[in-house]
Amino acid sequence: MIVLGIESTAHTLGIGVVNEEGRILADCKSVYVPEVGGIHPREAAEHHQKQLHVVLQDVFSETGVSLTEVKGIAYAQGPGLPPALRIGAVMARTLAKSLGVPLLGVNHCVAHIEQARYFCKAEKPLVVYLSGGNTQITMLEARRYRIFGETLDIALGNMLDVFARAANLTHPGGPKIEQLAKQAKGEYQELPYTVKGMDLAFSGLLTAAKRLLTNGSPLETICYSLQETSFAMVAEVVERALAHTGREEVIVTGGVAANARLREMLALVAEEQSAKFASVPPKYAGDNGSMIAYNGLLMLHAKTTTPLSKSKVRPKWRLDQIDIPWGE
Repeated sequence: MIVLGIESTAHTLGIGVVNEEGRILADCKSVYVPEVGGIHPREAAEHHQKQLHVVLQDVFSETGVSLTEVKGIAYAQGPGLPPALRIGAVMARTLAKSLGVPLLGVNHCVAHIEQARYFCKAEKPLVVYLSGGNTQITMLEARRYRIFGETLDIALGNMLDVFARAANLTHPGGPKIEQLAKQAKGEYQELPYTVKGMDLAFSGLLTAAKRLLTNGSPLETICYSLQETSFAMVAEVVERALAHTGREEVIVTGGVAANARLREMLALVAEEQSAKFASVPPKYAGDNGSMIAYNGLLMLHAKTTTPLSKSKVRPKWRLDQIDIPWGE
């Protein structure tokens, strides 16, 4: 059984193929990079539209698999940018109808988590999901992902990206911040630390960091302080969640999971709480088509398909709004 997945929630158009066991046969992508500022939804959609057939051709050239061997078409149904989501959804509907195979509408957030569970071989982990659009600490319980803590304003990845743009760092900004932070040699400037119970807020931290930038503080020092403060906030919530839930595994996924310092801090928290720590491979931390394909495979095994009448994109589809039929 081969499933094809289409990811088009934001700046990445990704198409992936997995086999019956979930092994990735192909994972190809094309990334939209804005000339200035953040992601422009219309421009992202135009990029995806132009690159769809190119990326699809790359996938089948890489695998040698023919389209007729595909038994399910999965696509990111939400959450994400509506114009970008629609490009992937239209292609998925077209392929599913022409091939006569099931259509599989995937929650983008669940796809990140399930792919991480697959790679980390995690059974019942506490999940730290950190990306440009989401910051959530969650776990699967009674066939739903329950949120134990999340951002109250902007996502961690978005905060880092906005600061990177303010500092005139080229896209993607997160890796540039990570490299600059390593050059600070432990020089720390105090920044707002906002944890409210199990939730976090990053906008005050961002404003303060941009103010330091305007006042002429060394960029390396600001990057180091920004990382240390924001990652410590996440670590505090994760530690508290482990204490409350008693989970013995912690995994981290999403684009920010590619940051080595973040993984180091979370590994220390897990060790102190006698829990195992694992991370999604950095190559698959960001958005990719194979995670959509893998989630589609799980849906297909669970006989959960998406009828055409319910295939409309869901830009604000929350992680905790979806039943997980494959359960624990």
